[in-house]
Amino acid sequence: MAIVAMSTMTLYTIILLILLVVFALWRLYGVYQRNQAAKLIDEKTFKEGMRKAQVIDVREKRDFDAGHILGARNIPYSTMRSFYQQIRKDLPVYLYDQGKEMSARAAILLKKNGYEDIYILKTGYARWDGKTKKASV
Repeated sequence: MAIVAMSTMTLYTIILLILLVVFALWRLYGVYQRNQAAKLIDEKTFKEGMRKAQVIDVREKRDFDAGHILGARNIPYSTMRSFYQQIRKDLPVYLYDQGKEMSARAAILLKKNGYEDIYILKTGYARWDGKTKKASV
């Protein structure tokens, strides 16, 4: 009986290890795709270039209204497939969200649709210390 329990435990361990390896590879592929689509930039670089770029907040509207980078437009990632054409291809695109996960997805979508000059705020809005604006209620 102990031999059966041990082999079952070994099987579970192998399955868990396989799942962990698959998850790690999936995450690495996501980072690779993001790095192919956009360049991560720090807050200082973002601030320096944002006047000559299109600053796009990819968070949902309620989060955007609660506070956003001054001068940013809101195109939530959930609607990006329908509205990305509103973003000009001839100007740099600066993307941000709370962290950088949704920005990475948006950058990949834009890259697939012919956009070239794409940047993502490395620290996201969560750590932004520049000028912000809140929607008036």
